Order: sequence, then structure tokens, then C-alpha cells
Amino acid sequence: MPELVVTALLAPSRLTLKLLRAFMWSLVYSAALVAGAIYGCISLTHVLCRPRRGCCGRPRRAAPACLKDPTLGKHDFLSLRVSSSGLRLHYVSAGHGKGPLMLFLHGFPENWFSWRHQLREFQNHFHVVAADLRGYGPSDAPRDVDCYTIDLLMADIQDVILGLGYSKCILVSHDWGALLAWNFSIYFPSLVERMVVVSAAPMSVYQDYSIRHIGQFFRSNYMFLFQLPWLPEKLLSMSDFQILKTTLTHYKTGIPHLTPSELEAFLYNFSQPGGLTGPINYYRNLFRNFPLEPQELATPTLLLWGEKDPYMEVGLVGAISRRFVPGRLEAHILPDAGHWIPQSHPQEMHQYMWAFLQDLLD
Repeated sequence: MPELVVTALLAPSRLTLKLLRAFMWSLVYSAALVAGAIYGCISLTHVLCRPRRGCCGRPRRAAPACLKDPTLGKHDFLSLRVSSSGLRLHYVSAGHGKGPLMLFLHGFPENWFSWRHQLREFQNHFHVVAADLRGYGPSDAPRDVDCYTIDLLMADIQDVILGLGYSKCILVSHDWGALLAWNFSIYFPSLVERMVVVSAAPMSVYQDYSIRHIGQFFRSNYMFLFQLPWLPEKLLSMSDFQILKTTLTHYKTGIPHLTPSELEAFLYNFSQPGGLTGPINYYRNLFRNFPLEPQELATPTLLLWGEKDPYMEVGLVGAISRRFVPGRLEAHILPDAGHWIPQSHPQEMHQYMWAFLQDLLD
């Protein structure tokens, strides 16, 4: 068939897709402006209630001692080679030579330290590695939004696995790290032997579910705020990062029993110049590939979900299970847990993980 005829036949579909994307972006930016106004009021209230903290975040001069705890592992850097990015990622590892690679991917607003309980638990049977994703902690943090596309972030994971000398791994992930892990298991299945996913859905599942359940949009309102330039960084840093502090320590939705030192372990790098821009750039690329095609999931996966998660509805678990090859997904909903299961309910998480991974140790 002549190329001109093919182009003519495809023109209506291409036009429809462009119109759909334009409509989607108009909704996203409208929601972003509303979210900006709401979070602006929240930030201003924090400043008025705590005027001594001021309108900016206080830079931390020294890292808290818990970030240097030797029982968690050895600190090191890995140069990213496969993607030829030239970036360096920071990671903490323990148990080298004691078993398969278990790679941990954190979420927002966290870092490698969010896996402290799991590093201690599994280092005697696995080579455990908790990485700081690009933009986080001591890892390199390019400022350009285009440096945080899903493709580049997946290439980082590939670099880490191969750079550590392995051909596959057990991928353990939470929140944004889990979103990357879902994608990684689809495009690099040979590099993932098993997956443990906590509190996050594949992007295509999240997209379809949110369109049908408006309540999920309200739970994810912060994602729209993060589409705006510079304003999210400013609002999150006001009153010495009070919004982040509330997110992590709220008595209902935060991390139970988080100590002041542990809180500072997360705030330390965010308080450095430009420390929030890289992590927020992840969200600024979130809607770039809309609409997404449904994808079948096949990697053997343990899915853990908190019934009281304030950010993700429990109904997403059923939506995820419908995309899986039968027999490849083991899902558990923890009735008393929220969003931060690796830190709030480590013992329950460990029990499920040991059972899920037992045959690899036999």
C-alpha cells in the first residue's frame, strides 16, 4: 500500500490521539493550579503558626549518625555504564557472597535508609543492596526534567544489577521504586528472578483504575502539584519542611515510632541546595506517555498492600491481579498498615518475604 494512502488512513487516529493528550494536559494543569493554591494555603498556615522557622528550609550541615550505622552495610558508589549516562549512584550493601542479589528501590520522600529493617533482616542470606535513586541522597542529581524519564530510570536499575556483577536479582520496591520495578519487570524480565512490591501499581493499571474511580485522583492530589515548576520545591521547604515532616510523622498516615534522628535521615539531603528538584522531576514526567496500553505481568511477584493506605485505594490490588499471568502473583492486604509498610510493619513484611523466597534458599 502506498505510503501516502497509509498516512491518510492513520491521520484520523493520530489527530484523535493528539486531541486526547491535549485534553489530558489541560485537565492535569488545571488540577495542578488548584493543588498549588491548596498547598500554598497549607504552607502559609505552617509559617504563620511557626514564624520562627521562616519561609525556607534550614540546610542541615551534618548527616545524622543513623545514616552511618555500620550494621546496615557498607557505603559505595557505582558508575552507570550501560546507559552511558556518566552518573554515579550511591548504595549501601551487606552480605556480599552470601546469596543472590536482593536490590531495594525506595520511594518518595525517602532514600536508601527506608530499607534499614530489611538490610538487617536479609544480609545473612542475600547480598542486600539499597540504592539511592538518581536525584536522591549522595547520588548524582541532574536538574533537567528530561533526565528523569522512565526509560532512563529503568536503565539505571539495569546498570546497578549488571554493574554489581549479577545477571538477575530479587527486586524489592516501594512507592516510586515499585512503579519503576513494575516497568522493569516488563521490559527486562530476564534480569528479575522474583519481585516484592509494596504500595504501588503499574502505571497502566493506575491509569485505568483512576479513570473509573475518582476517589483515587483525590488521594493522589500531590502528583498534580508536582507538575508545576519551582513552586512545589518552595512549598515543601517552607517552615523547615513541615509538609514533609507531616507526611512522614502524622499519627494516622505517617510512619509510627519514627525517631527524630530517623526523620532527619530523610530531611538531610532534601535540605541541601536543589535537594528536592530531582525527586519532584520524577513526577513531572509521570504523564508524558499517556495514554498507556495494558500490559500482561508475568514475573513471580509478592504484593503487599496496606488497607489504611491514604494514597492508594485497596481496589488497586484487584486491578493488578487481573493483569497477571495466573499463578504468578501472591497478594496480601495488611489490615492495620498504611503506606509505609517496610518501616511501619517490617516483621509482617519479613514473614511474607521469607515464605515467598524459601525455595531459593533450599
